[in-house]
Amino acid sequence: MRIELFLCDLSNNDKSLNEFQSRKMKYNILFSFCFLIVLVACQQESTSEKEVIPTDLAGKKEYLKKKKVELRELNRVIAKVEGDINELAPPAEKTKKLVSIMPLVKKDFNRFVEIQAEVQSDDIVSASSEVGGRIIHLNVKEGQAIRKGQLVARVDLEQIDKQEAELRKGLELAVDLFERQSRLWKENIGSEVQYLQAKNNKERIEKTLETLSFQKKKANVYAPISGVIDQEFIKKGEMASPGMPIVQILNTSKVKVVADVPESYLGTIKKGETVAIKFPAINEEVSAKVSQLGRSINPANRTFEVEVNLSNRKGLLKPNLLALMLINDLSVTDAVVVPIDLVQQEVSGKQYVYISDEEGGFPIAKKTYVEIGESYEGEIIILDGLTGDETLITDGARGLSDGEFIEISGGEEAGTSALTKK
Repeated sequence: MRIELFLCDLSNNDKSLNEFQSRKMKYNILFSFCFLIVLVACQQESTSEKEVIPTDLAGKKEYLKKKKVELRELNRVIAKVEGDINELAPPAEKTKKLVSIMPLVKKDFNRFVEIQAEVQSDDIVSASSEVGGRIIHLNVKEGQAIRKGQLVARVDLEQIDKQEAELRKGLELAVDLFERQSRLWKENIGSEVQYLQAKNNKERIEKTLETLSFQKKKANVYAPISGVIDQEFIKKGEMASPGMPIVQILNTSKVKVVADVPESYLGTIKKGETVAIKFPAINEEVSAKVSQLGRSINPANRTFEVEVNLSNRKGLLKPNLLALMLINDLSVTDAVVVPIDLVQQEVSGKQYVYISDEEGGFPIAKKTYVEIGESYEGEIIILDGLTGDETLITDGARGLSDGEFIEISGGEEAGTSALTKK
């Protein structure tokens, strides 16, 4: 009777009839629950007064069994009342799970395949002598920068100098004989053959001297290109044969990245297409156009070469440096893309995600089945099930159930604003 009077008093002070009814329902349930507990307690007290706990072992076991049955019945009643309270309680008082949300947007999806490549240089040449001899001067060192036409080394041509001196001595006699034969020939003395022999001997020695003079110029070895001395093959004082490399010159101002690409990508990559190239060792990434495609397929590994020319003004790119060439093998415009770890799977194999929705003005989790497509770097295309205007539940999505009330991280107002943006 007192509880009813208290409820009537509450109804006069409440501002809203809905609040009064909600509170009345809760108090009725609470009253019933308390009445049940009191009734059971009274029964137990009455029973305890009448019942006497047996003293023998068999009686105690039977008594314990009976009390356990009563306890289970009481727990069942308590669980039922708690369930009724949870069902009748308004959504604002129900347990909510804290989650984070993310508005979906459509964007272009690009997938890349990484192909191992290496840096190469076309300008790798050797400076060598055209004549044989001992190296008497070596004007460069390994690692030194050098310009085109700069003196690299000088070869000792002492033997040629001695041959030249010998020929010049013979030339004096040949010239004297030719002059004598010429004067006699003008006076019609001697034969024409003697005159021609003297002339030929003089001219032959002169031509030989010209050849030796040209060979003496080859004693100096000059740099054929500008670059850096990459390697020394011959040291000062060693013998050099004609055509033997003395030093190797490397020009790294312009390099190329070469990759062996599987033939399955032959129709994907084209000359002039822009590709991304990563250099893991120096933590660099550049974009450049494909300059050359191989004209044949390597039968050993079924690949073809792809070349990309690069400028190397800083000199960071060294020949044989490992690189990764990223080839775009799939592009989808205006696609619905979600983080792949948010896509969950049922036992039946169906994939689904949770999006934020509303029920009675309160945010809830809505289970949405989706059809997935290609994936790359933690993102996956949603082919069906989402339009791109939804608000995706991110943190806290695991363990949710369809229709479960949620609380948006940052407060309920933040969740409402996010839904408004949707």
